[in-house]
Amino acid sequence: MKHFISLNDLPDFKQAVALAKSLKQQPYAFETQGKRKTLGLLFFNPSLRTRLSTQKAAQNLGFNTIVMNFSNEAWALEFEDGTEMRGIRSEHVREAAAVVSQYCDMVAIRAFASLSNKEQDEADIVVNSFAKYADIPVINMESAVGHPLQALADALTLEEHALPHRPKVVLTWAPHPKALPHAVGNSFTNMMRYQEADYVIANPEGYDLNPEITKGIPVLHNQEEALKDADFVYAKNWCSYSQYGQILRTDNEWLLTEEKMALTNNAKFMHCLPVRRNIVVADGVIDHANSLVIEQANNRTYAAQAVLKTLLDHA
Repeated sequence: MKHFISLNDLPDFKQAVALAKSLKQQPYAFETQGKRKTLGLLFFNPSLRTRLSTQKAAQNLGFNTIVMNFSNEAWALEFEDGTEMRGIRSEHVREAAAVVSQYCDMVAIRAFASLSNKEQDEADIVVNSFAKYADIPVINMESAVGHPLQALADALTLEEHALPHRPKVVLTWAPHPKALPHAVGNSFTNMMRYQEADYVIANPEGYDLNPEITKGIPVLHNQEEALKDADFVYAKNWCSYSQYGQILRTDNEWLLTEEKMALTNNAKFMHCLPVRRNIVVADGVIDHANSLVIEQANNRTYAAQAVLKTLLDHA
């Protein structure tokens, strides 16, 4: 494995989940494997769980970590080739990636979608440019189109709560006052293709995810119908894909409530966090004993640690 840009980069998905599970039980089993190595973490956007969990994961393996917030600590980067750099962008990614490669043994990058240009966002220019010009492994800490570290943590969470029967897993859209990217929904959907489960996506008309990503997966526009007999319910907002970046509705009809969860098979509730209470999900759902959101956040460390160890093993 040269880079970790998506779940598809893993040599063996099930093996990666098993490794994350074992690392959770023995987080310091390989505490010297990253000794005298440095992981750089570059943040173009805010973070809580991703930053802390990835740093902790690196430290569990013996890495040193360097963190830089590009929003206020670095030169603005240019990603286009052949341009005259007369504007606010002072450094080209070619040089930036080469320099980071000298200081670090791996680099992890977080850069959200702009939600203004679908073609540019789908090119995932920040993460892919670093992967192109860096001489070291690049790790995706959420990009314009994917959040594979979150999806791997979600897979570990599902594994820890495995059922004796084939589960029904529902990803349901939920309201939000801001336009949010598709990264979590995309990667969760990708992850579910590795699961032995009945997977359903529920979202209002106009909010279907990229049809290339959801190909072959049932997409229902009736939330209550989708929730019926579900074993796991994952709530997440995303903006319109067909009318890219737009918010088409702001009503609370798709708010996930206790009454809706009563339609399920006593389902576990999942969300990547942060979450807007009583906009996305009612207090009674997220505070319920069936809520797994804090476990998911904890599992972010071991998912990241499994990725780092796999990269070390393939160095």
